[in-house]
Amino acid sequence: MNKLVRKAVFPAGGLGTRFLPATKVIPKEMLALVDKPIIQYGVEEAIASGIEHIIIITGRGKGTMEDHFDHSFELDATLERRGKHELLAVSRNVATLARISYVRQKEPLGLGHAVLCAKEFVGDEPFAVLLPDDVIDAEPPCLKQMIDVFEEKGGSVLATQTVEGPAISAYGVLAGAQDPDNPRIYNCTGMVEKPRFADAPSSQAIIGRYVLTPRVFALLEQTRPGAGGEIQLTDGIKALLKEEKVFGYTFEGKRFDAGDKFGMLQATVEFALKRPEFGAKFRAYLKGLPL
Repeated sequence: MNKLVRKAVFPAGGLGTRFLPATKVIPKEMLALVDKPIIQYGVEEAIASGIEHIIIITGRGKGTMEDHFDHSFELDATLERRGKHELLAVSRNVATLARISYVRQKEPLGLGHAVLCAKEFVGDEPFAVLLPDDVIDAEPPCLKQMIDVFEEKGGSVLATQTVEGPAISAYGVLAGAQDPDNPRIYNCTGMVEKPRFADAPSSQAIIGRYVLTPRVFALLEQTRPGAGGEIQLTDGIKALLKEEKVFGYTFEGKRFDAGDKFGMLQATVEFALKRPEFGAKFRAYLKGLPL
């Protein structure tokens, strides 16, 4: 097995029902966070982490994602003719961000099935999975931190964040113990999907970043569909735990759930405040609101 993490899978075939009616026509991954679609933040994170090949798992009605990461010759020609060179550079940069391949998930059969769709592109290599809904503001990038842990420990790595109280019931939760050499690393012994608060094995919630070994593909192929006929990635990782070491990693940074309306609003405000061209003006505006 090649031990370098060079490929990243982006499951992006979901319906985005939490953002209806906006997502009736527009893929949720293409909703704008300030001035970029949310999936672009994840692609930029992957590239900054050393990823060379992006594999996006799409579904019906997701063609605008392919268009976004492609050259727009008409737009570029118009911008060049009008002398808008800064905007032209922005447009061309998006089209040259990464080597991107697309795989169509013909039926929405779960996150595990979406990851399995990337098997032929990934091959016998470790790979990353990034859920576009989870936008993470971190330096170094969250995925880079996880790849460093993978290279150090030699096992799959799941990103986690600490969630206290009943809110933990909305997540998959890690069971395990802190690594004696690094309190951010957890030696995983199991995981529970959306447990009751009283039954949660820890406060470590699993969020949308994974670095996995290719053995997970064979295990997902053997995984029986659960509720709704879906194949869950969590079940594949549970099976992987029986054969290999799996680690949780509490990353340094801040995660926003951009698949939720309130989370998207939070991300919009915080990312806008960090923009040098209008952050100060936006901050002054917020302070002036009669809250």
